[in-house]
Amino acid sequence: MGLLDALIGNASEVDLEELASELTPILADNEQLSLAYKLVRDMFVFTNKRLLLIDKQGVTGKKVSYHSVPYKSITHFEVETSGHFDMDAELKIWISGQAQPLVKELKSGTDVVSIQKTIANYAFG
Repeated sequence: MGLLDALIGNASEVDLEELASELTPILADNEQLSLAYKLVRDMFVFTNKRLLLIDKQGVTGKKVSYHSVPYKSITHFEVETSGHFDMDAELKIWISGQAQPLVKELKSGTDVVSIQKTIANYAFG
């Protein structure tokens, strides 16, 4: 991920093999990583069991918040592709009990079809 992308808030895909060693201690038995995206220091990770929102806090990033959203809590979602003038894609996820969607900006070129398919497979199948 380039510095400019990080500064303007675009997420970029994370290598799952590198991420696995960091997340293995908190993953459930038989839980596997499917997709992951990084936004500066924060991440959103799709596993076969849940959507995991990771928020690294403070200057050092040692304090970390792990927010788990079971796929059954997703009431609906929207994936918007980038266009000619709007170069960013966007992911919106509505979670049961929350009025406003969770919104993540995705950098141009992100495979939004894979994101949509991953959520659909786990939330509906």
